[in-house]
Amino acid sequence: MTEISTAQLTDRLGAAADALAGKAAQLSDDDVRAATELPGWTRGHVLAHVANVADAVARQVEYALRGESIEFYDGGVGGRTQAIEMAAGKPAAEHQAKLDAALSRVLSALAALDAEQWKLRISYRDGTVYDGALALWRELVIHLADLDVGRGPETWSKEFCLYLIDFLAARVPEDSRLVLLPLALAPMTVGYGEDTVSVQGMLTDIAAWLAGRTPTLGSLRAEAAADSVDLPELLPWPSALKK
Repeated sequence: MTEISTAQLTDRLGAAADALAGKAAQLSDDDVRAATELPGWTRGHVLAHVANVADAVARQVEYALRGESIEFYDGGVGGRTQAIEMAAGKPAAEHQAKLDAALSRVLSALAALDAEQWKLRISYRDGTVYDGALALWRELVIHLADLDVGRGPETWSKEFCLYLIDFLAARVPEDSRLVLLPLALAPMTVGYGEDTVSVQGMLTDIAAWLAGRTPTLGSLRAEAAADSVDLPELLPWPSALKK
């Protein structure tokens, strides 16, 4: 797919942040305590996680500008889990305040970058500031869908879906090859194995499935050797803590 420019990415991040913050502001304390489709997570867990990711990306940028490197989450995976659990049960107003502050911090940090600073190295997946900003875009859009507030995967843009499919190609097992057949769009192939499965359906459903989310339009059909088959098993989501 065509690479998203830093100006475009900044614009997409602002829109995604506004959408998430706007929906989060409408949640009551009871809403925040409600379960999501993510195993063991309430909406409070989702909100706490997104705020922590926004702060983590901001910190990556701030350290990179000083020529320094720092881990994405304090304490690694264990620290990430502990921080989410400690914050998940807070009232809606506290979640909103934390989310607003974190989003303001990261968007301000990214907006101040010049062209060369976007290329600075960060510890996140041994990548660059640009990679960290893409990660934030993923988190904002996907976790808004996880909140189940009327902005599910069916609302994802074509641009976001194509980007997400490219990123999540890493979930295709080594021995598999997926021929993706989004309706009204050109076929796409991900993976290099010999076991070929074709997956047909709406682009948003394909992207949602690859992201481990429910394809809300129910359009997906899988075939192998001209026979209908179940959707194939995928590898875990690419880790934020290693490349």
